[in-house]
Amino acid sequence: MAEPEQAKPTLSDRLTDAGFRTILGLARALPYRVRVPVAGWIVSRLVAPLAGWRRRIRANLALVRPDLPPAAVERLVRAVPDNVGRTMIELYSGEDFLARVRDLPVTGPGAEALAAAHREERPVILATGHFGNYDVARAALIARGYRVGALYRPMQNPLFNTHYLEAISAVGTPLFPRGKPGMAAMVRFLKSGGMLGLLMDQHMRHGAAATFFGHTAFTATSAADLALRYDAEIVPIYGVRRDDGISFDIVTEAPIPHSDAGTMTQAINDSLERVARAHMDQWFWIHRRWK
Repeated sequence: MAEPEQAKPTLSDRLTDAGFRTILGLARALPYRVRVPVAGWIVSRLVAPLAGWRRRIRANLALVRPDLPPAAVERLVRAVPDNVGRTMIELYSGEDFLARVRDLPVTGPGAEALAAAHREERPVILATGHFGNYDVARAALIARGYRVGALYRPMQNPLFNTHYLEAISAVGTPLFPRGKPGMAAMVRFLKSGGMLGLLMDQHMRHGAAATFFGHTAFTATSAADLALRYDAEIVPIYGVRRDDGISFDIVTEAPIPHSDAGTMTQAINDSLERVARAHMDQWFWIHRRWK
């Protein structure tokens, strides 16, 4: 599948990419058990203030969790970017990352549904979000021989997008870029009995007016639409980071019953909200989720 044509990089793109590659090179020189927490510290203490993430995290929490005491908010201001940094370096760690996650058990009430769908070559949508490390489950399922693809949003910085795509491709393929060509290939893959991973927690201007943490969060209905059209199951699945900071549990919920697109989309949001409330530091509060 041909990749979408990319815009010519600007000077800002080049400087940003050069800075990222410098940090990435330094981090990769470290042993994995050191590399991951160091990357978390760098993003939490250096990148987050410069990128305005701390301000955005406070604003999001003030909107949907005004009950949190100031000390809890400040802990999340540091912990959320730390998880983001750990996730990023894990995705760029290739075999070191895969070796730690490929044999993890898949737990929870959706695990047997996934195994049955794999045996019977039936389509499944793996509904997840920017939580924990969102590629842990994909890596583990591919290692089991499951046919798992994923939809991704190309980065605005074309230089960054090139090496990011290489990194997530090392976890597994196929990968489908957002847009018409990617959508057509994605539908063919799903209809053939593949499993498709979708990140469902980004603002979609023309999405359904679902709720997330009690506030309107416009959400794509694509997972529900595809499930209803191609008789695919939707199984919520998450890579939950353990307290040691480098290990994970793969947790599933029961398949979402087929009804209508709006009800099913809300159920996906509710699933992610449950896991995010249980692990507040692992959801990416840096997103502009509520617009």
